[in-house]
Amino acid sequence: MSLLFYPAAAIALFATLMVITRVHAVHALLYLVVAQLAVALLFFLLGAPFAAALEVLVYAGAVMVMFIFVIMMLNLGRPTLLQERGWLPKGIWIGPGLLAGGLLAELLLVLSAGPALEPHWVPPQRVGAALFGPYLLAVELASLLLLAALVGAYHLARPYLRRADQDDTVEAER
Repeated sequence: MSLLFYPAAAIALFATLMVITRVHAVHALLYLVVAQLAVALLFFLLGAPFAAALEVLVYAGAVMVMFIFVIMMLNLGRPTLLQERGWLPKGIWIGPGLLAGGLLAELLLVLSAGPALEPHWVPPQRVGAALFGPYLLAVELASLLLLAALVGAYHLARPYLRRADQDDTVEAER
């Protein structure tokens, strides 16, 4: 299984590098989803299917939906509509699509070969007790950090929202 571990790790590293270097938030989100799926595959390969499932559901699912919601909330009006159309040209899906296809091929290969490591099944109650037991402070601090980032992003974009509303009002009067 180490032959499958290294390509998944390479995809995770490459996708993370692409997240850091992208200018447009939507491009970064596409690569971030691929990076989260690669990390989930790494968890699965290491014999932790529950952690892999949580990675997909919580991070690749819920957190990405929150990020997309924030991007939609910070929509800056008509001037940015043309800019957003340029963010997703037809070829932008090629990179994340190829990386996700490589991860899918690896996952299918792993599932067809059977488990290399015997998974240690942990009931969800124990995971919850561990998260909200000794790690309660870390979980709550992470949630407060995400809330602070959301509020900060809104306040940073507020002057642009006012300008966009004024531009739309002037354009509507014409």
